[in-house]
Amino acid sequence: MQDRSFVASVNRAFSGHPASVGESYSQHFVVAGSFGWALFKASLACFVHAVLPFLFVKTGSLAITELHTRMVTKRDRRQIAASHHQA
Repeated sequence: MQDRSFVASVNRAFSGHPASVGESYSQHFVVAGSFGWALFKASLACFVHAVLPFLFVKTGSLAITELHTRMVTKRDRRQIAASHHQA
């Protein structure tokens, strides 16, 4: 009985948040990974910019703007879809 409870807890831990944003675990892995990769590249550009301020002048801010737009657009589409299902 304890094993089932543990398995259920682990399952919830890996599926709870992805489900809350309308994704499966694998979909969330891809989306979150793409955000992480974009942030990683932007952070490298920011470190180079710190040393050589004439390089990558807008790279960090553009990356943040693009990621924010992706996240908000997806959230808005999900909210619109949810409101259509409720109607």
